Amino acid sequence: MDAFTDLLAEGEELERLVAGLTPEQWSLPTPAPGWTIAHQVAHLAFIAHLAGASASDPEEFERLAAPARVDFQGSVDAALAEYLAESPAAILKRWHTEQEAAAKALAAVPAGQMVPWLVNPLPPVVLAAAGIMELFGHGQDIYDALGRQREYTDRIMHLAAFGTLVRDFGYQAHGLTPPAKPFRFELISPSGQVAEFGPADALQRITGPAVDFCLLITRRRHHDDLGLIAYGDEALHWLEIAQAYRGPAGEGRRPGQFLGAS
Repeated sequence: MDAFTDLLAEGEELERLVAGLTPEQWSLPTPAPGWTIAHQVAHLAFIAHLAGASASDPEEFERLAAPARVDFQGSVDAALAEYLAESPAAILKRWHTEQEAAAKALAAVPAGQMVPWLVNPLPPVVLAAAGIMELFGHGQDIYDALGRQREYTDRIMHLAAFGTLVRDFGYQAHGLTPPAKPFRFELISPSGQVAEFGPADALQRITGPAVDFCLLITRRRHHDDLGLIAYGDEALHWLEIAQAYRGPAGEGRRPGQFLGAS
């Protein structure tokens, strides 16, 4: 699977949902405290612009990244205010343009070349997977706000793989020392294929649906409501703190909050 093509496809699928909303629906609250659907789309547009600049416009990227390195949330809030000053149609147009530009710019980076990011330079394919994470998590909030059922595809496997690479983010967010030894992850894709990550003889192991794994690491569902099984005390503890992004964990979601919705 091509992460850049799938990043674009994920964005287009979510855009089709949002494009059909009324102005009143743009103002609906989402499960993220204080954020409406408009906030979610504005955030996606800003992150796409940041990712696109990292691959194609170093000066623009540094202009955006410098304050974000000092106060990421403050920078996000400032960007949201800029986007939210516009109409829903204008926000949607900006998101479409920036999402498409980001996917194409990342795909055009020469093989073996890294792109700058907020903490460390990253391979473009990893940044594309992180972009799919943004679309998955914030898109889930939009689906939940609308009470719509979401259809998942194997495109989420980029996020699943990314989540295993950043296993330690949850520990870092809680000021904990990550385990020295890697975990084993055995995840079932939406199409029924099993994807395996980590050493086969690892004592700490997590198995289950890849969709549930992605909902866990984006903190869009509580682990009690997911079909993931942890083997080993460290793996069991990880289910409580897992996240696939740097920084504060946020409130997450409560057990039973969505009454079995996924």
